[in-house]
Amino acid sequence: MGEGGGFQLGTVGALSLSVVSSVSIVICNKALMSSLGFKFATTLTSWHLLVTFCSLHVALWIKLFEHKPFDQKAVMGFGILNGISIGLLNLSLGFNSVGFYQMTKLAIIPCTVFLETAFLGKKFSRSIQLSLSILLLGVGIATVTDLQLNLLGSVLSLLAIITTCIAQIMTNTIQKKFKVSSTQLLYQSSPYQALTLFVSGPFLDGLLTNQNVFAFNYTPQVLVFIVFSCLISVSVNFSTFLVIGKTSPVTYQVLGHLKTCLVLTFGYVLLHDPFSWRNIFGILVAIVGMVLYSYLCTIEGQQRAREASAQMLQVQ
Repeated sequence: MGEGGGFQLGTVGALSLSVVSSVSIVICNKALMSSLGFKFATTLTSWHLLVTFCSLHVALWIKLFEHKPFDQKAVMGFGILNGISIGLLNLSLGFNSVGFYQMTKLAIIPCTVFLETAFLGKKFSRSIQLSLSILLLGVGIATVTDLQLNLLGSVLSLLAIITTCIAQIMTNTIQKKFKVSSTQLLYQSSPYQALTLFVSGPFLDGLLTNQNVFAFNYTPQVLVFIVFSCLISVSVNFSTFLVIGKTSPVTYQVLGHLKTCLVLTFGYVLLHDPFSWRNIFGILVAIVGMVLYSYLCTIEGQQRAREASAQMLQVQ
């Protein structure tokens, strides 16, 4: 799905790691929140980011990657914005119906395309736009049911869409502008993300659940699932930055919808969740859109590579 150079081995590895880790953490968190009653999503995310930072600090200590400091203001702004976008997405889910929240997630792709076209001069061919439209239509058919609107929920969703799009675009542009790896960017920004969510998390979770995260009964079983969730999150956060850095924010969102389809399929097949033929049809349409998008990105990437090679030969 990489727009630049097709399916390179590193890109395929990043995509695979993202899918496996994300589906795993969804399953783990579903058990934690649905079965064990731990519904403090924002606070849990702050713990995820704290464990991610600590894990990367150990990796740095044993020299698995090199620390490369760069513009501290950019890192701080990016980290805080990322934390805010996560909090707003959680609020959007809390103050809207599930159907409207799914529409919010679907709106991230066209919003990202618009921002990259308008402000970064990026071009998306009509074929790519068509494949994205098929994908969004399929995911919409499979996931969107009720669309209950309210003013506060709509405003929160709009803010969540904008901040998420900007944060994901920055993930890609910062890596390229400052020539830092995804690991270096995640290592330097995760403390600011964690702090933002650690400060706001208990308040937001209390607002959404009417419970106090610090007064929750932390049984051994709950603690085990929290530890598993935090450990898996290291891979999730690492692969997120890796995928966006190697491909693009749009490709990362396409991958996110693939994960949604996989989670739904997992629920239907293994957990016997209720489903309709509408769900199945939507997933199949979405898969067609994903395959078409992947194929077109590969073809266009190869074409750009040939054009660049031809230009180099002309210069020589």
